[in-house]
Amino acid sequence: MKEKIIAQGAEAILTKKGNILTKDRIKKGYRNEILDKSLRFKRTKHESRIIEKASKFIPVPKILKTDDFQIEMEFIEGKKLSDYLDNAPQAEQIGICKQIGKNISKLHENHIIHGDLTTSNMIWVNQIGHIKKQGAEYNLKRTNQHKIPNKYNNSKLYFIDFGLSFHSQRIEDKAVDLHLLKQALESKHFKNYEFLLKECLKNYRWSKSQAVIKQLEKVESRGRYKGKH
Repeated sequence: MKEKIIAQGAEAILTKKGNILTKDRIKKGYRNEILDKSLRFKRTKHESRIIEKASKFIPVPKILKTDDFQIEMEFIEGKKLSDYLDNAPQAEQIGICKQIGKNISKLHENHIIHGDLTTSNMIWVNQIGHIKKQGAEYNLKRTNQHKIPNKYNNSKLYFIDFGLSFHSQRIEDKAVDLHLLKQALESKHFKNYEFLLKECLKNYRWSKSQAVIKQLEKVESRGRYKGKH
């Protein structure tokens, strides 16, 4: 089975082979070689550890192997939210935003800052299995319910790409994380970003969520102030 490059950025190359995704941190020729190796090594290990920690709270790719400058993880087969969200039915958009809010809540409650909360870094996966109608009855896979389950509640939203993530207990850092989400929704999903953001924040609930949202308002006001000068 051949490897296929599926993405290449300034920091890393992503290749897919079967159901395995490999992230290789790119060598920077302009940096001192010793410094370059040290930075790539530290950032690779750091990202791998954060993904491992986040996996205890939210859906993320499973880490299979970590080498000096490379992470091997499972490839998540699903819909990239940046391409899908605008075309989803409103009921499904609500279900997606519900999971966005819950996922961020769990990360922040455990002091993980994602650092790049865009819909390009979210994968929507239907986990319900196949539902086959047979006369008046239904064969429901992966459920013991006696009725058709709500497919949006039985789907999973995976967060990916923790390359800019870090640990922090600061309310400010968590507010900036939400601010990045707001900017991403406004730029990529501008037609109904206010509705989407409202649904996300409605489900952003943990012991200090109100303090973070209050700080978010201050972060935004600073941005508006700078824009006038």
